[in-house]
Amino acid sequence: MTVVVATEDFEVYHGVVNELRDRGVTFTTVEPGDPLPDSATVLVRAESDGTDLEIDPGAAVETVVADPDAPRRAVDEALARLRGGEGRTVVGVDPGTRPGIAVLSGEMVVAVFHVPLADVAETVRREIADAVDPIVRIGDGARLQGSQLVRELEDAPVELVDETGTTPYLGTGARGMGDVLAAVNIARLEGERVEGRTVEPTAGELQVIKNKSRERADDNREIDEELARRVAAGDLTLEEAMDEHRNGDDS
Repeated sequence: MTVVVATEDFEVYHGVVNELRDRGVTFTTVEPGDPLPDSATVLVRAESDGTDLEIDPGAAVETVVADPDAPRRAVDEALARLRGGEGRTVVGVDPGTRPGIAVLSGEMVVAVFHVPLADVAETVRREIADAVDPIVRIGDGARLQGSQLVRELEDAPVELVDETGTTPYLGTGARGMGDVLAAVNIARLEGERVEGRTVEPTAGELQVIKNKSRERADDNREIDEELARRVAAGDLTLEEAMDEHRNGDDS
């Protein structure tokens, strides 16, 4: 089974070919109109090529139309079809201060990220844009960060997943990969569909927020419990709470 790239679009050709090489995928390229190899399963072309450049219309090959600005998405689709599955896009998130994110197409991991909490929602939205029936699965471990992500992704289908046991043992050389690997496992577990999540912070969780405010403050000041609750609820960022606390003292 082979992916075949046949296009006269320079940007599509180089974008898709480079992406396939980076993934280590076996592929071949032919000129539009040339015969397909016997092993061909998926044909990748550009919208600008038009249907008249389809190679051997009678062949049992599926066609993926690539956008020059999104070669990775075309390769994801091609690989999903190569495997014979629908390739549903599933995004797993292991929440925390720096969450791990894993994007699966069918059973294959097609992308991973390890980004600050503030960047997670934008990253997820970008990965599920234009996907057919995507699902976002968020682990239930880091309650405050997880509830914040559920709120920020209210326009996306979200499942809350029991993440017990999703973080694997990390052997030599795998330091820092735990969050990403946990996200892969979370993506593969079915969860409970949620529209929102309200969490009442514990005294310990509030104290963690207050401690962080003191650590970041130049004058070692600590925000009060009311502001810490607003941070926990996602109404304020920690920096906004620190500014409000400082302004309150100055007034």
